[in-house]
This record gives sequence, structure tokens and C-alpha cells, in this order.
Amino acid sequence: MGTLEQQICRTLLPGMHLPQPLRTLFSWIEENHLYIDRPSGERIGFLFPEDELRASWTDTERQGGTNISFFAEGNVNLKYWFGHERPEVLNRLCVFAKTGDEGSMAAFWLAPNGEQKIVHLGSGSGSVMVCTLADDPVDFLRLLAIGYDEICWGSEFSAPPRSDGEFTVHPNAHYQQWVQATFPGEIPRTGLEIVKHPDDMHDANSQDAFNQWVAQNAG
Repeated sequence: MGTLEQQICRTLLPGMHLPQPLRTLFSWIEENHLYIDRPSGERIGFLFPEDELRASWTDTERQGGTNISFFAEGNVNLKYWFGHERPEVLNRLCVFAKTGDEGSMAAFWLAPNGEQKIVHLGSGSGSVMVCTLADDPVDFLRLLAIGYDEICWGSEFSAPPRSDGEFTVHPNAHYQQWVQATFPGEIPRTGLEIVKHPDDMHDANSQDAFNQWVAQNAG
């Protein structure tokens, strides 16, 4: 078990597990040295060499596909997001990734029926998307392979990436090839093929189970 996997496993709450596809992803990240270690010892994993991604960034384009970072956060800071410290709520979530530079997050959510899903918590200062990202962890990996700049902007999911012509994010071919070789199946063209209800946090008519649960449990 690699360091990133170990650190994230230590933050899982009772009843949670680290899905095998995510374990496989974290092993791939470490085998390809796609990580940095903070002075504290915390390991942060990426899908593309971070130095190359930053060096390629211009006003019109960058390399690297979807920009996301994986790390062990757990639920220690969710009291600020929810506005309370009720353990029966916070202990159903474990943050394991940053989905946007403005602070949005991906987390494991233990739903009331006991199923574990991967969900999105928008920062509120940028993205306000609060929804289920994937019921199946392999679909989450495929979502990352589609190639959006960041997966925190649900308004982009109805069209393929790079369709507006304003900013070009070149695909992460290495990651795409690994996903297809490891988990046979097609990478979807759009995010909506995986994320069925990319709703905002204050959407009173949301059909997404996680969005509805947050509305009932936020402070």
C-alpha cells in the first residue's frame, strides 16, 4: 500500500471503505511519481506532472487534462462548510480531493441507505455545485478522463470539453490510455453521461440525493 492510499485510508469514517478502483488509481499515481510531499509529510497526488502543467499554462491553453489533486483531508474542515459540528452529519463524509483551485472538493458520502457514493461540495465562493459525481468509482475515473479543465463546473457538462474555443485544455492522453486499459469501456464525451444532476447548492428542485441531503442537514 502506497503512502497516498495509507494516508487517505486513515481518514475514512466508520462504515466507509476505499474503493478498489481508487486504490488502483493511487498506485498508478505513485508508480508514475505524480505527487509531491509537503514538509508535514502529507502526500498530494495528481494525474499529470504538476510542474509541467504549470509551465505549460498560458492565457489561451495548457497541458494536462483535468486539474485535480488527491490528499487526505477527511472531515476535519467540514464544520465550516456545513455551519455546525454535528457528528451524525459530518461523519458521513470524507474529503479526498480538491476539484477546483477555488476550493471545491470531492468526498466519499455514506448515504442514509448505507451506500457509499462520490460527491461534490462546491466552495461557495466559486463553484456552487453540490451533487453526486458517481455511484460507481470507475465512472468517477472516467469523468476525470473526459478532459474538462476542472470538474467543479457542472454547467460545462452538457458539452464536450474544449468546445467554447476560449481556453484549450489539451487532453491527458497518458491518463486516458491507462483508464481504458485498466477499466475496459468507453470514456464518455460529456460529463452529463455520468453526473446526472449537477445541481447548485440552493436548488430547491434538485433531484440529486446528495443535494437533497445537504439541504436537510446544513446549518
